[in-house]
Amino acid sequence: MNTIICGLQWGDEGKGKIVDFLTEEADLVVRGQGGNNAGHTVIAKGQKYVLHLIPSGILWGKQCVIGNGVVLDPVGLCQEIESLESEGVKISPDQLLISDRAHVVLPYHRELDAARELSLGDKKIGTTKRGIGPSYADKANRIGLRLADFRDPAKAKELISLRLEEANRTLAYHELPTFEMETVYTEIEAAIDRLRPHFANVIPIIHNSWKKNEVILFEGAQGTFLDIDFGTYPYVTSSNTTSGGACTGSGCPPHAIDRVVGVCKAYTTRVGSGPFPTQNDEIAEFFHSRGMEFGATTGRPRRCGWLDTVLIRYAVMVNGVTDLAITILDGLDERETIKICVGYEINGEIHEFPPADRDYWDVINPIYQEMPGWQENTTSCRSYDNLPQAAQNYLARIEELTGAPVKYVGVGPDREQTIIR
Repeated sequence: MNTIICGLQWGDEGKGKIVDFLTEEADLVVRGQGGNNAGHTVIAKGQKYVLHLIPSGILWGKQCVIGNGVVLDPVGLCQEIESLESEGVKISPDQLLISDRAHVVLPYHRELDAARELSLGDKKIGTTKRGIGPSYADKANRIGLRLADFRDPAKAKELISLRLEEANRTLAYHELPTFEMETVYTEIEAAIDRLRPHFANVIPIIHNSWKKNEVILFEGAQGTFLDIDFGTYPYVTSSNTTSGGACTGSGCPPHAIDRVVGVCKAYTTRVGSGPFPTQNDEIAEFFHSRGMEFGATTGRPRRCGWLDTVLIRYAVMVNGVTDLAITILDGLDERETIKICVGYEINGEIHEFPPADRDYWDVINPIYQEMPGWQENTTSCRSYDNLPQAAQNYLARIEELTGAPVKYVGVGPDREQTIIR
């Protein structure tokens, strides 16, 4: 079956592990949005890898595609390739294909990202300052550069020069470094030349795989509530992180998709600014003291809290989730009691779904249900029936509250610590 894997929270749900787990059955693994601001941590063959742009299927020798919906930092991608190859992962042009319609993150995009954060003051979004937002903004404004533009260096330089005039005005206003066209092009020239053999029109490749009934796995980045349309706006990313984004970001039609696996942690985390109704300092300290919950890309400690099924219920609807994957269930092994947020009380009214009004997020009172913890080590469990009964009850309650069945349960970082129900 052709499968989309997407996050149901604010990213960092453990999608990399689920992608890696399902990759064994796949013929083609496709990434359709985001940039190198997202990180997937994968334990493969006993070794830990952190991937940013390259689909996780590369670790298993699968053919991988970076689609048109991705904004691509050429230097960052070359560094990622070199790091993987130094660890014995071979990456040939036939194995890693990059859409020539993908937009390019250029050096001035990173500075524009910093300028935007400075202008917001204490209302900053908390971006990784990798230039992702400004690159998507250029795309929407129809002034961006795509990889296809770099087939002719003279044309690429002309387009960069046109864009730099406006970018430099913004940077100068914020007293940040400005750029010369030759400097920009020189910084990325070697990376573009290194990646050039990987450039391709990937649409026929994806469609041929589909028509041959091969298995295609679409690897989502970030999470539903970072989606530009459905997330906790304005504290979101600049792309569609939901299942629909996998289609528009790759060129694969919706009716080619057979299932959507939604991934969420057994609790909730978030990196950066923005609303987080169930955030809990005690839970955060519990995880941080155990060396858990630090960002794969930024290293920043994640904000932590109880599972919020108001969010998950909505994410299940938006993404058309057919199967839930609950990760890091073992993170709750020591808890005596566990809370689940089942609704929001906002100005005296009960809400079953997250609000669109940004002011409402500041006055949400989460409605919790308490459940007994299992206080047993689940990391050695290899079947659903082996899980403690209290853990099974917790998962059953998640199903009831979200309307989606639990198919996969993660009880540790390794592949074999994934239970199929």
